[in-house]
Amino acid sequence: MLLQRDTSPASTSRATGFTVVAPGRVNLIGEHTDYNDGLVLPMAIDLSIQITVSPRQDRLAVLQSECASDAVTFDLSRVLVTGGKDWACYPAGVLAGYQRLGWEIPGFDALISATLPSGGGLSSSAALELAIATLIETLCGRSLAFEDKALLCQRAEHEFARVPCGIMDQFAVTFAKAGHALLLDCRDRSMRHVPMLCGEVSVLIINSGVKHSLAGSEYSQRRAQCESAAKLLDVSSLRQASDGDWKTMLTALPLVEQKRARHVITEHERTMTFVAALEQSDWRTAGAAMYGSHDSLRDDFEVSCAELDALVEIAHTIPGVHGCRMTGGGFGGCVVALIETARSPQIMAEFRQAYRKHQGVDAEMFVTRAAAGPRVMSLS
Repeated sequence: MLLQRDTSPASTSRATGFTVVAPGRVNLIGEHTDYNDGLVLPMAIDLSIQITVSPRQDRLAVLQSECASDAVTFDLSRVLVTGGKDWACYPAGVLAGYQRLGWEIPGFDALISATLPSGGGLSSSAALELAIATLIETLCGRSLAFEDKALLCQRAEHEFARVPCGIMDQFAVTFAKAGHALLLDCRDRSMRHVPMLCGEVSVLIINSGVKHSLAGSEYSQRRAQCESAAKLLDVSSLRQASDGDWKTMLTALPLVEQKRARHVITEHERTMTFVAALEQSDWRTAGAAMYGSHDSLRDDFEVSCAELDALVEIAHTIPGVHGCRMTGGGFGGCVVALIETARSPQIMAEFRQAYRKHQGVDAEMFVTRAAAGPRVMSLS
């Protein structure tokens, strides 16, 4: 779907300051399936990116991150074609996307802070992109349709950050609804919100302490291997392969493509199983799907690491943990676990003790609720 140029009349830019908040996300299940037209089940989390914005009288955008010593400045009177390095490429790509649509973005100062860890697999990049997009729309007094907004941010990540991501992260942040996960079909972009309000279970996220970068070659390589498998099977995507006798079909593939395709197809099935179990409060079945997902990501997709595997192994030993899996692109980051709410303090303490014994470090962890999407606060 191509982005449509917004032709609605622009209102007067805001002359007052405001704060934009955009959440991170955790993917409950459905990993590396979004760019294969599969199902995913992310939900927004309590941790977020915050941007405090003050309008300027000139056409400069001056962005200062609390995590960086130097500010980044963009001249909005010129078409942006590059975002530099590190974190600056993400806002640059979003700014360029709105410029491409013909929007005249006024100058502004922005102070960026975060409770969301970078490189933890919790989609800090999509949160930053959607926060910048919401900032631009607030300054300009106009907005894109949600889907177009999410696709613009995805394109920004492709072109400026050089990450060939699927649509999950941007859609998960954009369409997030408090108290719900988002079941997204990446083939036709249909979606529905799945309630996450049951008091019996909670979602626990544990950071392995190993940072990852999806700009690395491994992520691009996995995507290329999936595309190669689909081409060899003569289907448009591995989602299409799942509709037939896929076990027989996969025997014709080279070993690597066979393993990648097997993960994608079985992960699609596990996602449907997990959602059905969630809606029936069948925590045992939901947990088994999570453990199966991790095993597949470790063995067939080969995107786990020793620290993530250790956390999942620990999960198997702790009463009250229904299921646990790595979440995000892999090669580090976090695991997500479905746990008994009543035992949350004990479960966290046991995870912390066992991981310290295994790795010699304390793991950061938190229980999260399903949060809402981007919002504007503190208008003055």
